Amino acid sequence: MNDENLKKLIECEKRSKERGRKCKKRDHEKLKISDDMKKALTKLKEKVYIGFVGGSDIAKQKEQVGDDILDLFDFGFPENGVSFFRGKELVSQESILEFIDLDIPKKRGTFIELRKSMINISQIGRNCSQEERMEFFKLDKEKEFRKKMVKALQTEFHDLGLQFSIGGQISIDCFPKGWDKTYCLRHVQDFEKIIFFGDMIHEGGNDYEIFIHKRTKGIGVNGPEETILKIEEN
Repeated sequence: MNDENLKKLIECEKRSKERGRKCKKRDHEKLKISDDMKKALTKLKEKVYIGFVGGSDIAKQKEQVGDDILDLFDFGFPENGVSFFRGKELVSQESILEFIDLDIPKKRGTFIELRKSMINISQIGRNCSQEERMEFFKLDKEKEFRKKMVKALQTEFHDLGLQFSIGGQISIDCFPKGWDKTYCLRHVQDFEKIIFFGDMIHEGGNDYEIFIHKRTKGIGVNGPEETILKIEEN
């Protein structure tokens, strides 16, 4: 991807965004994991190996789960597994910069953020408060802002070997094809049975590929409370 294509990506994002109110607080206001969920995971870890996979980097994962996240899980797959932790040990790490050969800053501002595994695009902006985040998420379900933008991006950049998917509550992930959450499965080749719990399991969601993968048993959940119930059932 050259500088001109990057500019086109940014301009496409600008044309598609419908911004909410000016954001006041940083993204670390995401809801944190509950004590009940931590207890459920600790109990589950006594029986089976457990891991987490998400598009955010390890710093943001710690904001949501806690500084003890790498103690809580046997395996950690931040940034879809492009960064791989076994316990507290960082085993391997790749970078999207090696794929697209860009010499640009790590952060692209409020609306575009460059991570090791992807370019994350947020129409409302990643510095929004929790209240603004939920307001956008609710409106997006009705207006399909992100779904429409994904279609526009797929059309605009169809020849660049990139994939676009809806992630979390406020953003779109852009990454090399094959760098979705199934990337993490290459790190756990010895496991015959893998159960995956996720909420963005619809086609176009960032849980979709791993949810339907032949190596996983995908279980859809709507939130932490349902996740705890599903864990107990399985």
